[in-house]
This record gives sequence, C-alpha cells and structure tokens, in this order.
Amino acid sequence: MALLNFKRKEADLPMRPRADVEAFLKDYSIEVMPRTAEKVEDFPALLPAGTRVYIAHIEGTPIEDMVATAARLNADGYKVMPHFPARIIKDRATLADWIARYQGEADVKQALLLAGGVAQPHGDFDSSMQLMETGLFDEAGFERLHVAGHPEGNRDIDTDGTMKNVTAALRWKNDFQSRTDAKLAIATQFAFEAKPIIKWADSLAAEGITLPIHIGIAGPAKLQTLIKFAIACGVGPSLKVLQKRARDVTKLLLPFEPTDVIGELAAHKAANPDFNITNVHFFPLGGIKTNATWAIDNGGSSAVPAKT
Repeated sequence: MALLNFKRKEADLPMRPRADVEAFLKDYSIEVMPRTAEKVEDFPALLPAGTRVYIAHIEGTPIEDMVATAARLNADGYKVMPHFPARIIKDRATLADWIARYQGEADVKQALLLAGGVAQPHGDFDSSMQLMETGLFDEAGFERLHVAGHPEGNRDIDTDGTMKNVTAALRWKNDFQSRTDAKLAIATQFAFEAKPIIKWADSLAAEGITLPIHIGIAGPAKLQTLIKFAIACGVGPSLKVLQKRARDVTKLLLPFEPTDVIGELAAHKAANPDFNITNVHFFPLGGIKTNATWAIDNGGSSAVPAKT
C-alpha cells in the first residue's frame, strides 16, 4: 500500500518575517523600570544576549533600586543604559555619586541623558547639556551617551509648537560629539505613524545633524493603554492613528501592534540605506514579555531557551 504524503496548508505554516523588517529590528533596544523588571523572572528567556536595556529613572525611584536593576541586567549579559534625568539630580556631587555607584556595582558604561519630566529642577541641573558639560561621564570613561529626541516636538521645550528649541539642542549635542570623543545617538519618544517620523529624521539631516537615531516605538498593548500613555507623554499628530482605530468597534478590544509603522520605516530604510534611523527602541507599554515575543516573532534575534 502506497504511503500518503500530506502537505500542510500554506495557512498553517509559520509566516517568515520580512527581510527588511528583520534587518530593521537588528540590535533593537528596550526600556524597563525597576518595578517592571522585578516581575521578569528570566530576562535571557525573553531578550537576545547583548540587547541594550535602558532603565527609566522615574522621580521618586531610589538610586539603590536603579543600581540593583542595572547590576542584575549586567550579570545577565545585557548592555545597561540607565537614565540620568537632569532635573532630579541635586548637584554635581550627586551626579558623581550616581556614576560611581553604577560603575562600581553594575559596570555601567552607557547612559541616556535627558532633562526629565519634572516641571521644577530639584537642584543645579535643568538640561542634559549641563550634565554633559560637567565632564564627569568622560572622566568616568563612559563609552556611549544617548540623548532624547522628539519626532513630533515637545511642548514643554517649544511652547509655540515649533521645533526651534529642540532642534537647536540637538545641534549643540551634534557639535559636542564633533569636539569630544563622545559617541552619541538620539533615542526618541514613541510615535505611531511613519511619515512624520521620516520627515523629522530628514529635517535633522538637512540641518547637518548626523547623530544616528534610535526610533522610539510603543510595543503591543491595549489601545486604551497606548492612548493614555500617548496623551501623558505629549505624542502629537500620530495620536490620530490610535483615535481612528478606537472608532472601529471591531478593533477596540484587540491589542495594537507596531506592525504598520515598523513595516513602513523598514521599507524606507531598505530603499534608502543612508537613512539616519539606525535602530529601534521599544517602550514595552503592554509588558516586557509581550513586547519581546512580538520582536522575536517579527525577526528580532531569538532569546535563549527558558531555564528549567
């Protein structure tokens, strides 16, 4: 009796990631907080080895918690990049103490410098530029400094709705890299629509700002969660992408995934290899595991098997 050969239906086969998306997701980074990191039992089961992990420093978070999280992630084999929010750092001595703790206890060599979300500075610093001018990161031998970018502007900095002040600040930071040994990149706020992102990135290139851009992308999450965070973080025109989806009752309860925005950016990058967006930086607003799983399913490097 002849053996029957059964062929799986095409619909049953796993979808291969798009080659351009896979390339665009290479060396992606992700952001955590001490309280969200505590909920993850096994980071190596979720994130590829060597992933850059930013640690957000929210006002009120003890530096001890930040350093402990950095030490854990470093021990797991990740490139750790804690936030240094200028407006919650009291003075130069506090900054030097934080740097020493991170280096002594967690071997940190990278940092994201930003103004921070508080309205009134707690001490001497008001901007990331002031932190850079202290020279403390250079003295400590930090290998990389990232700074904040805002593809849709920042009303706290440019109250008139323009990009004048944020662009001037990026121009200063671009010049800082030119006159020092610092390796800088721009890590941005998240947005939901590719065309405004591309327009903004091209405008920086036209200004002569050559810093590579790590574009902020919100990971998969409930629509209501994303809208809440988008409004709180001042996301501008691309918020309409979420609002349009919210009007479709058939999609209201489904998680929103960054498939479209990443797909369009990846296609643009493939067609324009010199495009200044070089990496994806994920904000895991729907959870670290959910975001990491989506990244792997869409071509991000695989994590190691979970420990048993």
